[in-house]
Amino acid sequence: MEFRHLRAFVVLAEELHFGRAAQRLAMTQPPLSLAIQQLEASVGARLLERNSRGVALTAAGEAFLPQAQALLQQAAQAARQARDVGEGLAGRLQIGFAGTVLYRGLPQVLRRFAAEHPRLRLGLRELSSSEQLVELVHDRLDLGFVHTTRVPPGFSQIRVSSQPFMVCVPADHALARHTALPLEALAQERLALVMRAVSPDYHDRILAACADAGFEPTLAFELRHWLSVVSVIAQGLAVGLVPAALQQAGLPGVVFVPLQRPLAPYDTHCLWRTGHERMSGGALGAFLALVGQWPDASAPANHVV
Repeated sequence: MEFRHLRAFVVLAEELHFGRAAQRLAMTQPPLSLAIQQLEASVGARLLERNSRGVALTAAGEAFLPQAQALLQQAAQAARQARDVGEGLAGRLQIGFAGTVLYRGLPQVLRRFAAEHPRLRLGLRELSSSEQLVELVHDRLDLGFVHTTRVPPGFSQIRVSSQPFMVCVPADHALARHTALPLEALAQERLALVMRAVSPDYHDRILAACADAGFEPTLAFELRHWLSVVSVIAQGLAVGLVPAALQQAGLPGVVFVPLQRPLAPYDTHCLWRTGHERMSGGALGAFLALVGQWPDASAPANHVV
């Protein structure tokens, strides 16, 4: 049984006339009659009655018609789906992200992508930078938004955001009254920080900056998320150095104060396996095209292979 046989049968069942059906199928009547004979032989039942008055469906033909129509519709839908995926119009991407990008441009990109590519689906997973690297290496993510320069070989990246670190203190803390602070002002304070297993780059960078300022901080809290760091500070339990984007989280009870001597910035990179933007049927390439227009104007795009 072939799809051409099914189409011939469906068209003939709709027309109930060999001449009109052959015209619709752009063929002559003899090959149409042969196609119907071959289909009936494959099915093992007579589907059409031919007589002087024309063509009529048999009981078997009546039962077979809706199934044949459904098979043709499914085949057409499958072809459309494959074509759309091939053209980057449909499909699914798995995207990892670290939480701070929710305050630094990711929602705007997601909204625009959904508007421009409504048939492309995104699976979004909040993961630490270290976790994303593992998932990317094992091809369980198509791309990730990470805060690390430790890029595995064979990956490309675009820097999408660069932001300063700020001192974050409880709103009623004495340091909250300052317009800028030296890092040494935190020497006697209890510090909240993301744990090294989650963000080794910035955990080590903050501790190294404190050492350069002449003190070893008291680590009161080591947490999995920057938002948890700010939450602990809001409860008056510690102070911290956090990315400036956390101001947009709107948590009450905290004040953000610039550093007098800025630390190296907190950068966000979009990371994906090199070449996959050309192998994913266009979906990844379509998303990366918008990433290249990331709304954080403070970070010019920098593509590295």
